[in-house]
Amino acid sequence: MGRGRPRGLGRCVLVLLLLLGGSGSPGTTPPPRGPWAEEQGAGPERGPWGRVRYEAVQKHLGAVGALSRQYWRYLACKVWQEGCEEEEQQGEGEAGPIPGWGFPLVGQDYLEILSAWYCSFGKCCETGDCRIINNITGLEAELSGQLHGQHLAKEVVVQAVQGFLQNPQPQKALVLSFHGWSGTGKNFVARMLASHLYQDGLKSDCVRVFVSLLHFPHHNYVESYKAQLQRQISEMLQRCRQPLLIFDEAEKLHSSLLDAIKPFMAQQDSKGQADPQRAIFLFLSNLGGNTINEVALDFWRAGRAREEISLEILEQRLRLELQEAAESSYAHSHLLRENLIDFLVPFLPLEYQHVKLCARDAFLARGLPYTEATLDEVAQMMVFVPKEEKLFSAQGCKSVPQRINYFLP
Repeated sequence: MGRGRPRGLGRCVLVLLLLLGGSGSPGTTPPPRGPWAEEQGAGPERGPWGRVRYEAVQKHLGAVGALSRQYWRYLACKVWQEGCEEEEQQGEGEAGPIPGWGFPLVGQDYLEILSAWYCSFGKCCETGDCRIINNITGLEAELSGQLHGQHLAKEVVVQAVQGFLQNPQPQKALVLSFHGWSGTGKNFVARMLASHLYQDGLKSDCVRVFVSLLHFPHHNYVESYKAQLQRQISEMLQRCRQPLLIFDEAEKLHSSLLDAIKPFMAQQDSKGQADPQRAIFLFLSNLGGNTINEVALDFWRAGRAREEISLEILEQRLRLELQEAAESSYAHSHLLRENLIDFLVPFLPLEYQHVKLCARDAFLARGLPYTEATLDEVAQMMVFVPKEEKLFSAQGCKSVPQRINYFLP
């Protein structure tokens, strides 16, 4: 942003900051109390509890006021770059702390709100890193509410990503490989992960999705694809300290392309870096779906709940199946042989009650009314296997949103 930036935006920001920050600052006369304050007993004369609460509110409002002025000075310097040298020199001479910055909860939240509002007008940094949000709490909540029948995927994804982001010096990229039948939620979780790690979700400059048959359709041009892929990943690593790369239909990737990806996932030396690289790789594959379904069916036949299925059991069976998948270059790539994949994440087949929950979510997403009978009708339209038990939806929840069109008025 340079000197030529329109001043209209600055005026809008100033008005917003004055409105938010004009509530007061330390040492100013407290604002008049209205009916709400009187009813709640916020005034000092309402006893010790009311006095403490009143003083706490005063301090918080003072912190917000100080933050708004500080943020405006910072923003004005960035936009117009006038008078900043003098202010920086004055700031260096001041020994005392800036009022208001001593309240991390209120101050930090307030500053993040203003930053998000300002950044909504455009990119606020060249790399896109300023729009990384890493909302793990929101990710966990949405997985719990929107991802049905996948207790293992919920647990592994949240713990793996959270632990990786909290590691001060990660030694390698985080690599997750999603496995299971189509429609069980692999793409759904990938989109959810992007939307909670980046403010712009899949549209973020720090996120890139590759679909094997779409981006690399012809094996005759694999060397060209390899060079392009390496260049694109290198550019993302330079542009973003936390890139997310998603490879859909991973089992169809050519071995040369997998070799091209390998160096970016291998061990890295991040010692001494103030801001280490935190690349995340997701591979989505239908490989292993049959093994996962067999385990789920065995548990059902034994009268055991699917929630009793452990990651240890499925991961071991998955690795055995991948070793036997002779036609898949992904299964026999260096990614697995050299243990570059941190977690094989199994997605279990969906049962009747899970399809009903997907139907409910589809109705709610479109603001349409529904009944239990309607949800049953949608679920009954799906194909269930095996032939004898008819336990698992052959398509998962993939076509459920289209099925509800039959119930539109």
